[in-house]
Amino acid sequence: MRIPTTVVLLAALGARADVASLDPVTVTATRMPQPRSEVPFTVELLPADAFDDPGSPTVDGTLRSSADFSLFRRNDSVSANPTTQGVSLRGIGPSGASRSLVLLDGVPLNDPFGGWVPWSAVPAESVGAAEIVPGGGAAAWGNEALAGVVQIFTRELSPGTGSATLRAGDYSTASADLAQAVRAGPGTLELRGETFSTGGTDLVAPSNRGPVDTDTPSRHNVESARWRGTLPGRTEVALTLRRFEEWRDNGTAYQHNHMRSGFGSLALSGHPQMGETWTLTAYAEDQDSSQSFSSVNAARSAETPASLQFDVPASAFGLATSASLVDPSGAATTVGADLRTVGGETREDFLYSKGAYTEQRYAGGRQAFGGLFAERLQPLGHGLLATIGARIDRWQDTDGHLRISALPTGSPISRTLYTDRSGTEFSPGAGVTWEPAAHLRFHAAAQHAFRQPTLNELYRPFRQGSTTTLPNAALSTEHADTAEAGAAWNGGPLTLAVTAFAARLEDPVSNVTLAQGPGTFPLFGALAVGSTGQERLNLGRIDTRGLQAAGSWTPVGDLTIDFSALEENATVRSAPVAPTLVGKAVPEVPRWNASLGLRWKATRSLSVVLRGRASAFQYDDDQNLLRLGSYAVLDASAKLDVAAGTELFGGVSNAGDARVQTAHSALGVFNLAPGRTVTAGARISW
Repeated sequence: MRIPTTVVLLAALGARADVASLDPVTVTATRMPQPRSEVPFTVELLPADAFDDPGSPTVDGTLRSSADFSLFRRNDSVSANPTTQGVSLRGIGPSGASRSLVLLDGVPLNDPFGGWVPWSAVPAESVGAAEIVPGGGAAAWGNEALAGVVQIFTRELSPGTGSATLRAGDYSTASADLAQAVRAGPGTLELRGETFSTGGTDLVAPSNRGPVDTDTPSRHNVESARWRGTLPGRTEVALTLRRFEEWRDNGTAYQHNHMRSGFGSLALSGHPQMGETWTLTAYAEDQDSSQSFSSVNAARSAETPASLQFDVPASAFGLATSASLVDPSGAATTVGADLRTVGGETREDFLYSKGAYTEQRYAGGRQAFGGLFAERLQPLGHGLLATIGARIDRWQDTDGHLRISALPTGSPISRTLYTDRSGTEFSPGAGVTWEPAAHLRFHAAAQHAFRQPTLNELYRPFRQGSTTTLPNAALSTEHADTAEAGAAWNGGPLTLAVTAFAARLEDPVSNVTLAQGPGTFPLFGALAVGSTGQERLNLGRIDTRGLQAAGSWTPVGDLTIDFSALEENATVRSAPVAPTLVGKAVPEVPRWNASLGLRWKATRSLSVVLRGRASAFQYDDDQNLLRLGSYAVLDASAKLDVAAGTELFGGVSNAGDARVQTAHSALGVFNLAPGRTVTAGARISW
């Protein structure tokens, strides 16, 4: 679903006299244009200038200013392995396969094969705004919105405008961004491009580093074209084409990634009469990737190839439509339908012996999702609004297969065809908002959501350091019940919001430890000392509860201070497949994390941004044996307008060079996020 322009949004809301003129309009929680104050779920808004911050030059890095938002491995997309770039909202089951839906202009950005998010495919320079809806959105969006929804909106350019940005920094990092909009027939053609490269940093902590360890250089290119225009009948159209390619080294001489993807979408939207809107979007994505894995000895003096996933093709096709009607009483109804199909296969050489791989396997399948949804916003009088929504989805897993053959002869060894599966899911949601006074608001909401395991979880094995993880084609569908209640105060220069939340995740997919080396084990074969064998299995239940607080204060017009903090407890409550996990903390979920920021327009030409982030310790394994320490980092940046349309900027991330642990192996080896990183550059806008 393409998000209509501001004009369309305001037209749809024009019949509702109780909407304050400055109340920001959001669309992510319910797929309809709605004032933020009327949404019963928490909605966090990040404006365009948040993504201009040179101290946090990636989209995922900027989103971490919200304590609700966290990344699976603590490090952002500059250094994280692409398959670990999962998103966690409120700590509901972090994993590489995100349990949160990430959208770019209404279209899923999550990888169709694995669910992780290719953040590098979205240049920060192109972002116009973002909305984060933790714990909400399932009734509108269905599968993958288990823990909530994050939506990123592309910045719109006027004909004849554009920009060019150059930056350089530590670790031989350099990037260039270019954007230009031109008049093209009855609309505007927007062209954008980014190229990025870095020499990379040390993944392994200095005390653990050995001769086998290398830096992690990477480079990527993004090109996009979007045509926006207005057709007869008050219909807006947007045609988007995007290409992305990325190369990464993953810390040793043998381990590499390569990814290439192409994307296209056609979006239509209209507002035939006051209070009416409709949307129709069709999209297609095609990609392929490759990745190599190795086994490193305990002394980190040698590595042995473990597997080569030489090709992982994947594709996705989707169609979505919705219609909203606001009646004169202020009540609003939205109905819609969507369809998404994905397919993919991992093609892999494995069992390395005597200088060569001895076997090859092809494993993959297809998935299809179709849903119908309806939502109703009903004023109840005296500042009280109720929202109720429901969604029905039908899903199918088909063509699941595993074929193993011998190398180099190609003779078949085994062939497994997995039984096709299907199911129907009902995702209801409801909430209320109440404004007893002009600056005071209360809200409460709850939803039921589902997530079908990804093709990656069902069929793709992988190796991360000394840990081998096997897929499981028999994984069950995950379900979650979430609820929240909160209060917000908006009193001029001061805003405050506090929300209590709870979630129950049933049948969560988890990487369960089944074997620890040294020794020879069923499923895993020989495991060296410090090596671990895991399989994706459904646990029984995970419970999460917590408290989130956020606010901002503008004591004077040129100074704003904001904060976001989250305290939570995520615990395994039931695990029939691994009873010893009951009572243990969920891996990768800290007990608290917080963010504190300051934006200061020091002079007419100079602006300064400071951002501090801190997090408690967390565990890196299901057994709660491998601990990642707490951390605190400070990012700082400044921008100087030197002429009309020209600015210089500089920034430093992790200014105190804090040691941020991102992984911890059974051999006591730690991986670290990048240390202090200084960048500087210039931007010209016209």
